[in-house]
Amino acid sequence: MTPYERITNRIVAALEQGVRPWVQPWTAAHAAGPVSRPLRHNGVPYAGINVIALWCAAAERGYAAPIWMTFRQAIELGAHVRKGETGSPVVYASSFTAEDGDESDGETAERQVRYLKSYTVFNVEQIDGLPAHFAAQSTPTPNPESRIAAGERFAAATGAVIRHGGDRAYYAPHADAVQMPPFEAFRDASSYYATLLHELTHWTGHASRMARNLRNRFGDDAYAAEELIAELGAAFLCADLGNALEPRDDHASYLAVWLKVLRADSRAIFTAAAQAQRAADHLHALNSVEAAA
Repeated sequence: MTPYERITNRIVAALEQGVRPWVQPWTAAHAAGPVSRPLRHNGVPYAGINVIALWCAAAERGYAAPIWMTFRQAIELGAHVRKGETGSPVVYASSFTAEDGDESDGETAERQVRYLKSYTVFNVEQIDGLPAHFAAQSTPTPNPESRIAAGERFAAATGAVIRHGGDRAYYAPHADAVQMPPFEAFRDASSYYATLLHELTHWTGHASRMARNLRNRFGDDAYAAEELIAELGAAFLCADLGNALEPRDDHASYLAVWLKVLRADSRAIFTAAAQAQRAADHLHALNSVEAAA
């Protein structure tokens, strides 16, 4: 089974149970925070498809800690993976140089062939003997006011036109503007910012920014694929900002389409996750520019 198939099958199984594995269904009692991307043993966050794969594994097995490492990394820390524990797959992209052409006349051309390699990691809750900080208990989370301020700063730094009014949240490409219901219409601040980050992910796809065109890749399912990218982008950004992501009721209708696409194409979720990561990186870069100004 290919790395694409292993991870896609796991995500499909979760979706078949009505669970979106990028919506964290747990509260981590860990110093890394109640909402976090999965972290490597050195504290560096995972990105793209590996975020979803490890969130999925954590939800399946009930892990609260967000930190993962390889068997060898555990040994180097003086620890050991408990006997009988099963790891979770993550992937990284690699490439090799291939030569095309006719060797008889000496005319050859080189090209880079990209492929995925997979390896196995274990959650720290599967490992004994780790230094104490890997099991550190959580510190108090920021109060609602500070989270609201952080969300406001992040959104403002993008420079996006954000309008309020009505009862629908959407991105309008023709006006290049995000439309949001009033803040008071949402159940809580987390719901408001999760929705806003979803729409800002759509905003990144405009022709003047990332020019995201999914028609060639997904055909008639391009609209549903864009919604999946925005949902994943919001999940990544919510984790980065310490904001809980709540599933949107108006996206329940997409589940069947997402399942159809993923079952037919084991690489589709990798494409969506990569596009979502690029969108999140773009929004973070805008914040970095604003902070440096």
